[in-house]
Amino acid sequence: MEAVRERTLVGLFVLIAGGLLLGTMVVISGGLGGATVSHRAYFKFVGGVQPGAPVRFGGMMIGKVQRVRVDPANSTRIEVDVTVSRDAPLKIDSMAKISTLGPLTDNYIEITTGSEHAALAEPGSALLSAEAFGLPQLGDAAQAMVPDVQKALQKLNQNLDGLQVTLSRANDLLNNRNRANIAGTLNGLERTIAEVRPKANESLDNVNGMLAETRPKVAASLNNVQELTTRLGPLLDSLNATTARANDTLGHVDSTLMENRTDIRAAVTGLRDTLAKSTGLLNQLNQTLDQNSGNIDDLLDNIRMTTENLRTLTETLMHSPASLIRGIRVPDRKPGDVRK
Repeated sequence: MEAVRERTLVGLFVLIAGGLLLGTMVVISGGLGGATVSHRAYFKFVGGVQPGAPVRFGGMMIGKVQRVRVDPANSTRIEVDVTVSRDAPLKIDSMAKISTLGPLTDNYIEITTGSEHAALAEPGSALLSAEAFGLPQLGDAAQAMVPDVQKALQKLNQNLDGLQVTLSRANDLLNNRNRANIAGTLNGLERTIAEVRPKANESLDNVNGMLAETRPKVAASLNNVQELTTRLGPLLDSLNATTARANDTLGHVDSTLMENRTDIRAAVTGLRDTLAKSTGLLNQLNQTLDQNSGNIDDLLDNIRMTTENLRTLTETLMHSPASLIRGIRVPDRKPGDVRK
């Protein structure tokens, strides 16, 4: 009886241990953690990922790698089949990539969470993938950069050679002899400036003195010109008034003689034109007086003579309008002559 009992206990122990082992394996494989779905991803370089490697979603364990093989449809890439928990919210824009938790750990498949509003990926669909950048790729990139680095070093060496030549030339220019020459030149320049400064100050003082002496004379001359211009204004106004009266007189004469003779009318018309031109000449004369103050005396004599001539012509026309037909010889006048 004791032997049978022992065999029974041993059998029960073996069954219980086997059940526990089987349950542990099922739990580890995800059999009791819920249903799983399959997905696949394609890589150019898998970085040593083997079947059974973990699959993480945002760093969280959700499955494992089932198979790694060359893609039957495209031999230039590797197909990695994974099984993940059905509850894992893989999106159509989730991206699979090969990652590692540390330099001494194995590589695994990391799947990004994707965007919030993207649709869920269908079971069995191919996930987007990003190529891993491992040490071999770093070596290839470094190898590809070697020619560029060599060219840069060559240019740097050339620049350094040019810089050395420039420094040597600068040292040659700044030798003791050139330094002494430069110092002598600067000292000579300082002495020249020291010698010229008193003369320059004296010249400036002389100029200031001349300006101080000349300034009152210039101011007095300007005041005289301004006063003369002020006095000339009424004279020009009087001359304009006289011209206007002469124009009115000629208008009356024209209206009187218009009925008698056509030639008189033409003469009066010509005289009016002459007076108009004289008026324009007087205006130009006024501008000329403003611009040429040095010739004011001569201009005043000319204006006086013109006024006398106009007054004589006006009086002649008022007393004898017919003289325009017969003609009267008027003696020539010179500037400064007094009418008799």
